Amino acid sequence: MAEDYYQILGIDKKASLDDIKKAYRKLALKWHPDKNPNNKAAEEKFKKISEAYAVLSDPEKRQQYDHFGSADQFRQQYSQEDIFRGFDLDEILRSFGFGGIRGTRVFRTSSRGGHAAYNEDPFSGLFGSMGKSRQYNANMPQKGQDAEYKLSISLEESVLGAEKKISFQIENRVEDINVKIPPGISTGKKLRLPGKGLSGYNGGPNGDLYLNINVLPHPIFTRDGNDLYIEKTIKFSQAVLGTTIDVPIIDGSTKRIKISPGTQNNTKIRMKGYGVPNFKGSSKGDQYVKITIEVPKKLSDRQAKLIRQLAEEGI
Repeated sequence: MAEDYYQILGIDKKASLDDIKKAYRKLALKWHPDKNPNNKAAEEKFKKISEAYAVLSDPEKRQQYDHFGSADQFRQQYSQEDIFRGFDLDEILRSFGFGGIRGTRVFRTSSRGGHAAYNEDPFSGLFGSMGKSRQYNANMPQKGQDAEYKLSISLEESVLGAEKKISFQIENRVEDINVKIPPGISTGKKLRLPGKGLSGYNGGPNGDLYLNINVLPHPIFTRDGNDLYIEKTIKFSQAVLGTTIDVPIIDGSTKRIKISPGTQNNTKIRMKGYGVPNFKGSSKGDQYVKITIEVPKKLSDRQAKLIRQLAEEGI
């Protein structure tokens, strides 16, 4: 039988927001792990009622749920992250008299940058790693929750390293932090800033801040691992006879390289050591220049005559 969020909370489909909150509070007090230590069934029950409350207490999510008609169908369209986005389980439990939970928490940022981050498992700090509930002592100092911040940087900054100032709102304070970007960092890497997360409880230390790195696209360079790629177009005559060209380097300088006679279209020329530094290492990748040969679309009468003469010579 398909699960129904209204039945899980024991309420009518026309229940008001206040009715939903009261129902959840009553069930949370009954099934919270602190009330049911080492009880796996209670843990699962608590997760289900919290999921139901996360959906039905949000007008937009509730409207979508009513459209699908069952929890199973709703989960097919929305991930757990979508279901719990904007749902501060920690704050709700604290308002019911329980201690806060640990784990990564949503935080709001200022208009100067940053993105809210969410732990895919909002119960990760409430239950132990083996699925057992942890005991909570209201007087024990607890470390604050960790927070996440999506930091977008340029390709130059990711290759060369940089120092950036970021500003965001977390809890009721605005943080201004100077961050050192190490050379060679790539998209998906995280930088940890100890003590820059949410405030601890009962005198406990602050949580940590994790910067999720996102490297922005570059107009002329692309990156593949520790190698950089750039395209350069040369004329047909240059490809046949050979030439030299100036190639941009990611640090803003240029390097003159030789194009050998007879160079073919899509040839890649390796510039050893001009790539990306190995993150937390000493070696560097390479830069590759992909050669594209330009074929003229229009020729003057004289040019056409010369080409025909070359064709007669077998070129």
